[in-house]
Amino acid sequence: MNAEFRAILIDADAAKARAAWATIAPHLPQPKDDTEALASLHMARTQTQTIPPRLRYYSHRWLTERGLPSQLPDHLRAPAERMYPRKVDAVGVAVRSAVPVVRDAITGAMNYAVEDCYANGDRDPLIVKPQMMAARARERRGLAL
Repeated sequence: MNAEFRAILIDADAAKARAAWATIAPHLPQPKDDTEALASLHMARTQTQTIPPRLRYYSHRWLTERGLPSQLPDHLRAPAERMYPRKVDAVGVAVRSAVPVVRDAITGAMNYAVEDCYANGDRDPLIVKPQMMAARARERRGLAL
């Protein structure tokens, strides 16, 4: 039976996990759907020492990306972060002007455009940059530059 559970953990098979859980422990609370079962599997994978490290690290990243707690021991978190780094978005705004008021106005308009794109879920540079540059042009026209 342990080999079957280990295979379910390695494969992260939510459907098999739900079936096994219903058979083994019907008296305990059951996952409502495959999403809950998958979260439980990833949590268990971070705790289980017999699971290969790359799978434990992947489960750690999967949980943290969704704001769920990971049970990966502290001494394994640094290797997990190196193997599965977080993707971080960044946008650079640069305005060259000798007049601080102009610089601040254009910077503010460009920042607002970026924040608006991110609020709408648009993180693609092919969308964000044209919006940012359009805001820059509008602000420059508004300042009669």
